[in-house]
Amino acid sequence: MHKYSKQTRLLLAVDCIILGFDGETLKILLIKRDFQPEKGNWSLMGGFVQPEESIDQAANRNLKQLTGLQGVYLEQLHTFGATKRDPIERTVSVTYFALIDINKYQTQLSQDYHAEWFPLKRTPKLIFDQQEMVEAARKQIRYKAAMHPILFELLPTKFTIPQLQTLYESVFNTAIDKRNFSKRVLATGLLIKLADKDKAGSKRGAFYYQLNMQNYYAKFQAIMNFIPNPDTL
Repeated sequence: MHKYSKQTRLLLAVDCIILGFDGETLKILLIKRDFQPEKGNWSLMGGFVQPEESIDQAANRNLKQLTGLQGVYLEQLHTFGATKRDPIERTVSVTYFALIDINKYQTQLSQDYHAEWFPLKRTPKLIFDQQEMVEAARKQIRYKAAMHPILFELLPTKFTIPQLQTLYESVFNTAIDKRNFSKRVLATGLLIKLADKDKAGSKRGAFYYQLNMQNYYAKFQAIMNFIPNPDTL
């Protein structure tokens, strides 16, 4: 087998940033690293790409092996390749991110690697340059949320407007006026009001809604009407 001559070999890895929403808090899924360096410290899900697999296959394999999650949509985010990002060997990492409904996947989590959800605002110290990866994911999610209904991937099939507002406040890290948000959301025509209510928070309760995908595609720009501070994206 021919090889390129006089070229230095390096390792290729994948890291998966899994974000979830439990109805109240935006969270990130982390594991405890089980080998040196940084053994026992909190880490994103990841591992090395094997010769016989594509990068996408490696990301899905590592996610299933480390957490038990499978069938989760992963989107490639960025490649991190600083020369000294890994103290052992020169390693380039391709990062992915996914948005999931925590309650939908809770029972799938494997206990072998101590996978645990943390509030994104109170993430523990991560290994290497992984905090930089998380920040890159947050920026990309904010950008995409301005034009696509990707944040609805974090919600159950039916949800309340207060839950939707809490989610947007968490993602954009800003407070939103309650009445103004509700008015803007309903004016888009993107939501279908359901007959039942969530009465967990009060006796009066809050009506459940679901995303009207048909209207979404017909009114593609409507979602920009209720994102907070769109000029800061």
